[in-house]
Amino acid sequence: MDERVEKYEEKMKKTLASLESEFQTIRAGRANPHILDRLTVDYYGTPTPLQQVSNITVPEARMIQIQPWESALIKKIEKAILASDLGLNPSNDGKIIRLIFPELTEERRKELCKDVRKKGEAAKVAVRNIRRDANEAFKKLIKQDVSEDEVDELQDDVQKLTDKYVKEVDEAVDRKSKEIMTV
Repeated sequence: MDERVEKYEEKMKKTLASLESEFQTIRAGRANPHILDRLTVDYYGTPTPLQQVSNITVPEARMIQIQPWESALIKKIEKAILASDLGLNPSNDGKIIRLIFPELTEERRKELCKDVRKKGEAAKVAVRNIRRDANEAFKKLIKQDVSEDEVDELQDDVQKLTDKYVKEVDEAVDRKSKEIMTV
């Protein structure tokens, strides 16, 4: 494949990877420690990822345990969880914070599926924007003594990549929706 097309494929791969990591933060009724990936705690004046200041375990299917390495962090971790969009209430015993995941209702599952589809649609728009940028860049090549046939070929390659990544986004959305709807 042409190196001029490869850089756009790289961007499309990153879009898909970003979507997959966003999907990991959507909870599907089971405890998944990845939903805490974006949380940071004020650790000696520095926002620090939760994983770097505590031990995170999943002792049961619907519970996450967070054991901070310093007990002074318990209140800060609780504040961070409450301030986040997780919708979970932490409980602690002075040493360990527990997050209990309620069983998802049918209505909540459908809402989560809608959210998944929205994120998937946004990823497809991003892929199409990459295609547009590529096509604009290729059109500029005509002015630099590149034949129109070669530019058409480059545009065809980018279109094939776009189709491939749009399909992969759809598959990822379907997988996540099935996971959410599975009781």
